[in-house]
Amino acid sequence: MKWDTLDEEQCSLSRTVAVVGDRWTLLILRECFLRVRRFEAFQSSLQITRHLLSERLKKLVRFGILRRVPYSEAPKRYEYILTQKGLDLYPIIMAMVHWGDTHMGDERGRPLLHEHKTCGKLFDPVMVCSECGEVLHAKQVHVHSGPGRKEAVG
Repeated sequence: MKWDTLDEEQCSLSRTVAVVGDRWTLLILRECFLRVRRFEAFQSSLQITRHLLSERLKKLVRFGILRRVPYSEAPKRYEYILTQKGLDLYPIIMAMVHWGDTHMGDERGRPLLHEHKTCGKLFDPVMVCSECGEVLHAKQVHVHSGPGRKEAVG
C-alpha cells in the first residue's frame, strides 16, 4: 500500500485515513467541532504554519468535509464550515477523545466534559449496535464480506 494512493484502496478504513489520517487534519477537525471557523483562529489555536494549515484546509474542502464561505470582501476572507460529510466524522473524533480520556489522561482529569443538550447530562461516547442498541465491544463483533469487496485474484 502506498500512502498517496490510500484513497483508491478497497478498504474503507484506508480510504478514510487518506483524508483524515494525519495529526494536523485531526486537530483541525477537533477545532471545527469546537466551533473554530477562521484561518487565523485555527493558526492561533494550533500553532501550525500557514503553509500546512492552508494545505490541510484545501484538502478538507476538496474532499467535501469543509466548505469555504466568504465572510469579508475587502480583503477577501473565508470561514471553513463542516458539511454534513464533515459532521458525520463526529463519532470518530469523539471515540478518539474518549480513548484519550480513558488511556492518556492524568491526575487532573478530563480536559473537556461533554454535555448532551437534550437530557442535560454529561456523557461518555459509546458505540452501540444500530439494530438492538447494545454497547459494542470488539470481541462481540463478527465481520463478513460485503457487496463492495472484490474477490481475491489467485
